[in-house]
Amino acid sequence: MFTLHRAPRLARRRSWAVLALALIGVLAPDPASAHPFGAPQQIEVAGAGEHEVRVRWLVGGTDDLTLLGIDLGVLGEDRVMLDGAVTFEASDAGAMAKASEFAAYLTERITVAQGGRPCEGRASVADDLVKDGAEVLFTCPEPVSTVTVTSRMLTDLHEAYRTLARGPAGQKAVYDAKHESADWDLTAEPDTGSGPATSRTVAAAVPPDDSARQLLVVGGVMLAAAAAGILWYRRRRRRA
Repeated sequence: MFTLHRAPRLARRRSWAVLALALIGVLAPDPASAHPFGAPQQIEVAGAGEHEVRVRWLVGGTDDLTLLGIDLGVLGEDRVMLDGAVTFEASDAGAMAKASEFAAYLTERITVAQGGRPCEGRASVADDLVKDGAEVLFTCPEPVSTVTVTSRMLTDLHEAYRTLARGPAGQKAVYDAKHESADWDLTAEPDTGSGPATSRTVAAAVPPDDSARQLLVVGGVMLAAAAAGILWYRRRRRRA
């Protein structure tokens, strides 16, 4: 009888232990995984003269800026906590704004091509990087009309990062690790008709959110743990 009374409690304890271990394995963050699922970064694409294209970048979460600074060597690795998280400090934005490494990163990860020919870009970073962002001004060989803009910002840190982009006449795009390029018509005029304005989406491929997949995995683990506990209890009861 003593064994039978203890069996349900032991089954529950073992089930919760299995669940706790599974949750740790599923949800424990790596140095970058805590950041891509927050506010998305943004870019704005616009013509800036007969031969020029302006691409302005705005960070999503401020901790993303800190994480990038650590990866580029602008900020110290001691800023990473034991669980992989980082905390933004106001001085981080100033350090990044002045860093040549960040300017080089911008021109490497954001590019513009015209008819397959690359346009030359130079970066400019605002003093208030968090509020005003940074931009890359591109000079193209021919007068600009339709150009291909590639953005790979932060996807080298984690493939889940996305960038919401907008351009002239309501054009929109979503950049991610699998969709790095989109064509933009810089000569498009806004709709001035009396009807409701329409926006032309030039690229919008959004894969399922990894966080949703994690929730499905957690739910499956919970069911499996509960089933294992019930099965173990029934076997012990038959033996008793």
